[in-house]
Amino acid sequence: MMDCFRYPYDIETLLRKKRRLRKALLAETPNPLHKKVAILGGSTTNEVADQLGLFLLTYGIEAEFYQSEYGQYWQDAMFGTPELDAFAPDVIYIHTNWRNITAFPQLGDDAAAVEALLDAEMQKFTAMWDALEQKFHCPIIQNNFERPNYRLLGNRDIWDLHGASGYVSRLNQRFYAAAQQRRSFYINDIDYLAADFGLTRWHDGFYWHMYKYAMSLDAVPSLAASVAHIIKAIYGRNKKVLALDLDNTLWGGVVGDDGVEGIAIGPELPEGQVYAEFQSYCKALKSIGVVLAVDSKNDEANALAGLNHPDSVLRPDDFVAIKANWEPKDKNLAEMAAALDLGVDSFVFADDNPAERAIVAAQLPGVDTPALERAETYLQTLDHGGYFEVTALSKEDMAKTELYRQNAQRAAAQAAFADYGQYLDSLEMTARIAGFEPLAIPRIAQLTNKSNQFNLTTLRCSEDDIRNMAADPDYICLHGRLADKFGDNGIVTVVAGQRQGDEVHLRLWLMSCRVLKRGMEDAMMDALAADAAARGAKTLVGYYYPTAKNAMVKEFYAGMGFTKAAEDAAGNTAWRLDLAGYAPKHLHMKVER
Repeated sequence: MMDCFRYPYDIETLLRKKRRLRKALLAETPNPLHKKVAILGGSTTNEVADQLGLFLLTYGIEAEFYQSEYGQYWQDAMFGTPELDAFAPDVIYIHTNWRNITAFPQLGDDAAAVEALLDAEMQKFTAMWDALEQKFHCPIIQNNFERPNYRLLGNRDIWDLHGASGYVSRLNQRFYAAAQQRRSFYINDIDYLAADFGLTRWHDGFYWHMYKYAMSLDAVPSLAASVAHIIKAIYGRNKKVLALDLDNTLWGGVVGDDGVEGIAIGPELPEGQVYAEFQSYCKALKSIGVVLAVDSKNDEANALAGLNHPDSVLRPDDFVAIKANWEPKDKNLAEMAAALDLGVDSFVFADDNPAERAIVAAQLPGVDTPALERAETYLQTLDHGGYFEVTALSKEDMAKTELYRQNAQRAAAQAAFADYGQYLDSLEMTARIAGFEPLAIPRIAQLTNKSNQFNLTTLRCSEDDIRNMAADPDYICLHGRLADKFGDNGIVTVVAGQRQGDEVHLRLWLMSCRVLKRGMEDAMMDALAADAAARGAKTLVGYYYPTAKNAMVKEFYAGMGFTKAAEDAAGNTAWRLDLAGYAPKHLHMKVER
């Protein structure tokens, strides 16, 4: 039944069995992330909220909703309501559509008059965004505008000064310019969704005039999925690795049977063009931080020969791991996850064979297995699944494959040393520890939402939350970068402590698992203790809040010399460290402050 959430969506199941689906999803999600989502609608939003709640649950997010009264989105935003103010949303979604545009150009309007209309419309929305940002300091998701369901001027409507289609397009461009300038502001592209769904099917006059739904009921799951993709990306629930089969997935045919010369890839045949286009899309995913791997039942020599085909777009060095053998694919994938220090729920497994997909899905719950039915639809299926939604893009994201490859080189180097300390010295590491500097804030916020295993409090922060901490004189804020002879890992760890009297309470401590056991936590501890003592603090108070994924740091504070001070029935613990007796750690790295 849960296949209904994979693209292409099973609309009938989603709409008719939503209560049963919600119950099943809650049963499968014992420790969901709770978020409050305010939907400010220019149309009816009940079904939108229901479907959005379902899709968010598939990402482990249980949403509580506030919905404005019909058409009251602007009034709620500008003047507030006691209910919305008390709700204190974590995310605001503004669900507007082309019918919410105040006025369209008239045939007698000159260019100045049309420009004035655009200015007035933008001022209305800008004032609303400013008011919401100043009051709630949370991410805002704003629909752009889909095309109207008519073209008064026919084909001329898109380019004529007075055409409604052209006017919508120009207004959308202004929205995009605003999105480039605003923090924690995201566009939900319903212009694309409507076109993809089919504009005639999207616009259903019956649902608008009878129920005031901005689109047909059948289109609501696609809309909800799109908004859910943005929210789950904001809160670090994106997939990280695309594991690909080879035969009939990256090329047509079976390389072991047909030989390299017999597989379909490249410009000579239509079938080969299809696979080349899919490979090009997969390769482009690397540029947004997706890590590629191979998981194929094949002889390794045949697999490498196929990837080295003259017309292959993907090459062996595009993959961080190549598992081409006759082991079960779920076993290969689990081994790759362990080698990359990732959970299996970070993986998407793309395979044309439904039996292989079913085995992986059964053995490794959490791995997404999109249904690749026909080669011509592979790209669309993977893309529309929203597994790798981009809400922020850092230099570290764009270099993920190289970062993981460097980690493999470090692992190989470690095997040459009997003494672990000597191995660490051989890495020639340099740590740079600083406060929450402006240029680092986007990456720091991203880490708070992506780090799950080495994360003591799992406090999820927006960029504004991080800026507020940095500006608060009662906070000690530190982030750390780590480089070695193999490369720069970028920003890998974050600590934030709040001073209360002569104590510093640690609200945030997390680290990327790719630098685990290299002493970066010791370097951060030294810096934290020094900064706290310099501010007159006598005691550090640390907290551990257990989740399904952070058991590895349950005794972290004990290892750092803290004493357990409290523990409740849920396993939440508090720890204390007397700074007077603190001795700096023995580090195998150079530290720059």
